[in-house]
Order: sequence, then C-alpha cells, then structure tokens
Amino acid sequence: MKLCIDFNSDEAFYIQLINQIILGIAMEQLHEGDSLPSVRQMADLVGINMHTVNKAYTILRQEGFIKLDRRRGAVISIDVDKLRVIEEMKRELSVCLARGICNGVSRSEAHQLVDGLYDAFSKCEAEE
Repeated sequence: MKLCIDFNSDEAFYIQLINQIILGIAMEQLHEGDSLPSVRQMADLVGINMHTVNKAYTILRQEGFIKLDRRRGAVISIDVDKLRVIEEMKRELSVCLARGICNGVSRSEAHQLVDGLYDAFSKCEAEE
C-alpha cells in the first residue's frame, strides 16, 4: 500500500497518515497481522517527522487498529469493539451530515453517497 502525505493540505500530517492506514484496512490493502514500517522508516517513506508518525501510531493503537510489538513494531490488529466504532461513526457522520444539510444536500443524495462508498469497500472485500 502506498501512503502519500499532501503537504498542501490543511489537514495535519498525522491525521492524513491515520486516515490512510484506516482506509487501507477498510479496503483490505492492509490485513490483520501485517506489520507497518517502523516509525523511522515510515517517516523517511512519507517525508514527515518521526514524532508525527509516532503520534499517528499512538492514536491508531489507542483506537484499536494496531498493536505495538517490541519485535515486530506496529502490527495491524483489528479488535475494535463494534459498539464503540458505531458511536464514533455516529459522531463523525453527524458533523458531515450537518454540513451537507446546511449546503442543500438532500436525504437521498446523502444516502446515495453513503451507499456508494459502502459498496466500494464491500467490492474490495469480495475481491479477496
């Protein structure tokens, strides 16, 4: 999986890295047990500071997407509690939906968008 940081984005580098790793898991480009590069290697790979990578890895560990192993480093570990994930999705989607509603996005347009994204992720699963 190729990770790219958009240096022109207003989004923090560690957030970009977190989101790309989570998307990689969702799209099955990263699997349970896969090792991520070390903090130093990842920093060199994507061109950001080691502390930034360390922050991203720490948050991914706290959210249950990776485990940190002394011998293997950061390892994909998807043991996230489903109810916690649903609550987190609800919080994040609430803000996105509110923005959409304020900008005239209809209920059917929002449903189409979510269904399309879900289908895209499901296709990745089916191809495995």
